[in-house]
Amino acid sequence: MSVERTLTIIKPDAVAAGHIGDIIKILESNKFVIAAARMVSLSKKQAEGFYAVHRGKPFFESLSKFMSSGPALVMVLEGENAIARLREIMGTTNPANAAPGTLRKLYATTIEHNAIHGSDAPETAAFEISYFFPGLELL
Repeated sequence: MSVERTLTIIKPDAVAAGHIGDIIKILESNKFVIAAARMVSLSKKQAEGFYAVHRGKPFFESLSKFMSSGPALVMVLEGENAIARLREIMGTTNPANAAPGTLRKLYATTIEHNAIHGSDAPETAAFEISYFFPGLELL
């Protein structure tokens, strides 16, 4: 195993519901280190740019609208095998199918309002980190 970086977003639904602290506590208890963090309020254009890989899919428009509906917390996490471990802790996209104790089972309400985003591969993580933290030198 190696130390990796991944991007996570506590989405507008979880921010509005007051779950930032709850989610961070779970991440830290799972040995993730927060290397960078900032609150953002994405414009629709910024959300569309971030999710450009999904352009043309049926959910693209509603996802972009949702992600620009309120503040979100973006973070760079570091840890052993961070990408795969975060995705396991997040749970499946649809909270109805997520395993007990996962972030989405605990805090998500629908397949779209699913509380948290996490990079799915090293290449994706590199793009996503640079999208929100361009030029940031992480130690």
